[in-house]
Amino acid sequence: MEWLNYHHLLYFWTVAREGSVVAAARELRLAHPTVSGQIHRLEASLGEKLFVRRGRNLVLTEVGHLAFRYADEIFTLGREFLGTVKGAASGRPLRLVVGISNVLPKTIVQRILEPVFRLPDPVRLVCREDRSTEAFMGELAVHGVDLVLSDAPAGPGSAVRAYSHLIGECGTVLFARSALARSLKPKVPRSLDGAPFLLPSGGSMVRRSLDEWFASHKIHPKVVAELDDPALAETFGHAGLGVFVAPDVVEAELSRRYDVKVVARLERLKQRFYAISVERKIRHPAVIAIREAARESMFD
Repeated sequence: MEWLNYHHLLYFWTVAREGSVVAAARELRLAHPTVSGQIHRLEASLGEKLFVRRGRNLVLTEVGHLAFRYADEIFTLGREFLGTVKGAASGRPLRLVVGISNVLPKTIVQRILEPVFRLPDPVRLVCREDRSTEAFMGELAVHGVDLVLSDAPAGPGSAVRAYSHLIGECGTVLFARSALARSLKPKVPRSLDGAPFLLPSGGSMVRRSLDEWFASHKIHPKVVAELDDPALAETFGHAGLGVFVAPDVVEAELSRRYDVKVVARLERLKQRFYAISVERKIRHPAVIAIREAARESMFD
């Protein structure tokens, strides 16, 4: 059986956290060559590089980012364990690690996850949102995440047998800055032909639905940008660069925050939101709270 050298992992974690070998050596009270040597040994045992040098800086590789997340969890749990044994902590909070698809609007994510903070028992929420739904499936398989929030159910070719729980659905709204909205709204949908649009990439469900809607109305939008981050699309839309799309349940909030107007409401163009887990029957109390709250108030 292969064993992980936790001393080597600690030195790596400290370098990644402090940003340099010099700072880590100072924190660990060790010589610079000692810290560097231990990291090289860890890389050799893993068969992967954890850092690459860019100029005078050390930058984590993809494997380095993965190692840092695991190391962070390992040493956090270690501190909690010591605190519990020594009586410094009354109990460990329930932990919920959520993978968030990078195409989900941040406002929707905040609303979906907010019930976690209203539970009677404390919950430590860990959100990861640096990848696609497909990329999160591997972490779901090894319990690196407890739940994945997505705009689509898990596909049949998924790396893990997963269950997709529909949280809710809503309609779609097209927004634009006031002047652009005023010029387009009176003659929708004809006025949208050739209009500037800020659209999600083709991999998202809402983009596929929009493309079908455009085709059915013989609309050829001028796609000025493809933006997977909805917050970026909202910011570009606020700057007047084009029409962007959002769920209708956040219409009032976006209108107030970004000073944008409704161009059209596409109520039949549904956006759906899923919680994907490895459990057919959800047992995690935080996930149960998320699903029940969304069904009762957010998407009613």
